[in-house]
Amino acid sequence: MSASPFIRRLDASDADFASSLESLLQNRVSRDTGLVASVSEIIAQVVKDGDQALLELTRRFDASDVTSLDALQVSKAAQEAAYQSLTLEIRSVLDTASARIRAFHETTCQERCKAYEDALGNRLMRETVPLSRVGIYVPGGQATYPSTLLMTAIPARVAGVAQIIVTSPPTTPEQDALLLAAAHLADIDEFWRIGGAQAIAALAYGTERIDRVDLIAGPGSARVTEAKRQVSGDVGIDLIAGPSEVLIVADADAPAQWIALDLCAQAEHDADAQAVLVTPSAALIESVSKALDKHLTALKRSSLIKASFEAHGALIRSTDLAHAIDIANRFAPEHLSLCVPEAEAWLPRISHAGAVFLGSQSSEVFGDYLAGPSHVLPTSGSARFNSALGVETFTKARSVISLSPDGASELAHSAARFAECEGLEAHALAAIVRKR
Repeated sequence: MSASPFIRRLDASDADFASSLESLLQNRVSRDTGLVASVSEIIAQVVKDGDQALLELTRRFDASDVTSLDALQVSKAAQEAAYQSLTLEIRSVLDTASARIRAFHETTCQERCKAYEDALGNRLMRETVPLSRVGIYVPGGQATYPSTLLMTAIPARVAGVAQIIVTSPPTTPEQDALLLAAAHLADIDEFWRIGGAQAIAALAYGTERIDRVDLIAGPGSARVTEAKRQVSGDVGIDLIAGPSEVLIVADADAPAQWIALDLCAQAEHDADAQAVLVTPSAALIESVSKALDKHLTALKRSSLIKASFEAHGALIRSTDLAHAIDIANRFAPEHLSLCVPEAEAWLPRISHAGAVFLGSQSSEVFGDYLAGPSHVLPTSGSARFNSALGVETFTKARSVISLSPDGASELAHSAARFAECEGLEAHALAAIVRKR
């Protein structure tokens, strides 16, 4: 019997391992048709009734005593006052996180213009420009996330976005102060205490008081995620983010206590979060399992963590480390932690992961708060094709073509013949007229 019966075990030597692994991979939150319909109704209500809909929906879902939309907007002065109200220690923590996040994105952002000149004297460029107006959603509910505000708004600022609007559900005064302090540090232009699908609809389509944005970024509840899915195409979105997840690859010498806490840290987000250990060491699995039992006698969110482990967690024994990496690539996890010696040597073998943490000391928790890279990452296997949020999330690329007279003349015949092949006469004439 497992020392921790609430978390499943899989062993590569078992006959049913492949099917059990596939079941775990598929055991992720699926779309709820009832949720899809209710979100669609909320979006339609906001599109139809604008500010009045926001007020009614906020009363229904978040703050029954709110009397006007004015009460839901927070001024820049109030954001600064919230920052000043915090203790020096907490301000220092936020300052450190903000500075590290900004430094990372300023240092690593890509060059804005890539150009070359061909042999005909034509100048051809791909130019990156910032979006004009961006909406950022900061989730509430079971916890408050000033870290998410910093992790999304600061890259947008570094990208050169002119206006940043934050929406977040109404919170307690203590939570509110932290969020507003983070908004002050990120220099937010507008802050609205509006949450849920109605906030996404307002950002996507605009209301009398809220102008529509070019892109919406930031994670949220299943309802928020579904709303982002539905408005995508009418507005840009960063990605469809599901429940948070971590997969840890470890060898026999990895510290079991650290790994157990890293698993618990992920699972305490919510019951849909996923925390998985993959190792070739049966002894490590036993040690981690016992450590989980020990930690869960003391952690305040132990019931939530157990629910996450029961629904989505796993301790997986692989045949060797190479097999563990193969399993990790199949998961394509949001967070991948490599608790192995010379972890960087395994990096070329990693095909799919939102963020990779090298070495036992590089806990995913540091990535959550102040390592530097954004913690807004692809989830539910979408790391196979999506990227971590960064400066490029808040930019768009355009082509710039500047042909020389000689270059246009030289290309005219080939362009005209290509157009004729497609049956486009005017195209052909527009090219050939430039033949000298």
